[in-house]
Amino acid sequence: MSEQRPDGRSGGGSGGGSGRTARRGYLRTKSIEQSIKDTEEPEHALTRSLSALDLTVFGVGVIIGTGIFVLTGAVAKEQAGPATALAFVVAGVVCALAALCYAEFASTLPVAGSAYTFSYASLGELPAWIIGWDLVLEFALGTAVVAVGWAGYIRALLANADWALPRALSGPDVAHGFSFDVLAAALVMLLTVILVLGMKLSARVTSVVVAVKVAVVLLVIIAGSFFVDPGNYHPFIPEAKGTLSGSGLSAPLIQLMSGYRPTTFGVEGIFTAAAVVFFAFIGFDVVATAAEETRNPQRDMPRGILGSLFICTALYVAVSIVVTGMEKYTRLSVDAPLADAFKATGHPFYAGLISFGAAIGLTTVCMILLLGQSRVFFAMSRDGLLPRVFSRVHPRFGTPYRSTILLGTVIAVVAGFTSISQLAALVNIGTLFAFVVVALGVLILRRTRPDLPRAFRAPWVPVLPIVSVAASVWLMLNLPAETWLRFGVWLAIGLFVYFLYGRRHSRVTGAGTRTE
Repeated sequence: MSEQRPDGRSGGGSGGGSGRTARRGYLRTKSIEQSIKDTEEPEHALTRSLSALDLTVFGVGVIIGTGIFVLTGAVAKEQAGPATALAFVVAGVVCALAALCYAEFASTLPVAGSAYTFSYASLGELPAWIIGWDLVLEFALGTAVVAVGWAGYIRALLANADWALPRALSGPDVAHGFSFDVLAAALVMLLTVILVLGMKLSARVTSVVVAVKVAVVLLVIIAGSFFVDPGNYHPFIPEAKGTLSGSGLSAPLIQLMSGYRPTTFGVEGIFTAAAVVFFAFIGFDVVATAAEETRNPQRDMPRGILGSLFICTALYVAVSIVVTGMEKYTRLSVDAPLADAFKATGHPFYAGLISFGAAIGLTTVCMILLLGQSRVFFAMSRDGLLPRVFSRVHPRFGTPYRSTILLGTVIAVVAGFTSISQLAALVNIGTLFAFVVVALGVLILRRTRPDLPRAFRAPWVPVLPIVSVAASVWLMLNLPAETWLRFGVWLAIGLFVYFLYGRRHSRVTGAGTRTE
C-alpha cells in the first residue's frame, strides 16, 4: 500500500505511484491522492458543471474540423486515392487504442492536465514536464492552424459577395510588406472571452455550433451519395509510385539525408495517409483535460472520450467514401474538396452551404483546443512548474482566467502573423508522443498502484497499451524528418526552461517550496 508523508509527497513501497524510496528527483511522482487533494484548494479549484453529453459534444466539436473539410482531398489526390477511407480507419484505430488508455486514466485521476497529469502520477516529474511542454505547443499550434483556416473560409465567403479585406489585414504576405490576419486573431480573442466567462457557457456555444457542423457533414453524406459514380473507385488502391527504398522505420533518416518524401499510393500510401489524416482526429484527448470540470468524471469521461471518437470516425469514413465517389481522386481539390466536388457535379448551392458550415464548425475546434491548452498550463502552474500566479481561478466564473487570457493573446498574435504551412508541422508528432506516454503510464500505474479504484479499466492490458505505443510510434516514423528536428528543438527549449525555473519551483521536488 501507499505510504503518504505529511507533506503529501509519495513515500516508499509499491504504492503512492512512486515505486521505491530511492526514486526521487526528476522521476519523483505526484501521488493520485495528492493530485486530487490539490483540486480542493479554493483559489485553484475549477467548477464542476459538465455532463457526459457535454464531453461528447466537446469531442465531436474539436475532432470534426479542418481534417474532414480540407485533408480529404489532399490525401486522396497525393497519397491514398479512394483508399483514403482505409487511412481514416487506420488513424481511428490508433486513436481508439490511445482513447481506451485515456479513458482509464481520466476516470481514475479526474484532474485537469490530461497526459501531463497522468505522466506525473506514473512516470515522474521530468517526463510530465516534457509531455506538458509538448501539449502546450500542440494545442497552441492546433488553435492557430484552425484560426487561420477559419479566416481563409471567411475571406472566401466575402469574396463571393464581392467584398474583401485590405491586403494588410489578410494574413502574411512577404511580397507586399507588413500583413496581419485580423480575422484569425479576432476569432481567438473572442473565444478567449467566452472561455473566461465560464465552462457551461462554452458548452452551450459549442452545442449550437456542433449541431450546425454535424448537419453539414450529414448533408454531404446523404446528398453526395446520389452523385456517386462507382467508376471513380477504380482503382481503389492506386499503384504505388516513387517507391522509397528503406521506408518505414528508417524513413525519417533517409528523408533527412535525401529530402525524399514517403511513398504515395499502394498499401504503404495508406499508412502514409493515415499519418497525415491523423491531424483530423487531434482533439479527442482534449476531452480528458476537462476531467476536473466534470460532475461525474468516473462515469462520464470514458463515455465522452470513446463516444466522440466513434461518432467522428464513422463520419470521416463515410465522407471520404462519398467524396472520392463523386469525383475522380486525381481531380479532387486540395483546398476545399467537399465544396468543389459538389460544384463539379453541378450543385453550387451545396458547395456554398458546405463552405458556410466549415467556417462555422471550425470555431468550436479553435475554442476547444484553446480550452485544452489553458487547462494543461493551469495544471503545470498549480504544481509550481510554471508561475503559480497562472493557476488562480476567477472568483466569479471559476475559470483559470489568467492563463486563458495569456495564452489566447499569444496565440492570436501567432495566428495573425504566421501561415498554415508554418504552423501545422509539429501538431501530429506532439499528439502521438502524448499517446505513447499515456499508454506507458497505464502499464506502470497498473503495476505500482493495483489498489486504485478504477471506474473504467482498459481491456487487454498489457497487450493493448503495448500495441498503442507501437502504432503511435509507427505513425510518428512516417512523418517528415524536418518535423522530428523541429520537435527536438522544442523539447530542448523545454528542458532549458525546466532546469532554469520548473525544477526549482516544483511543489513536489523543489526544496521547501510546497505551500499548503
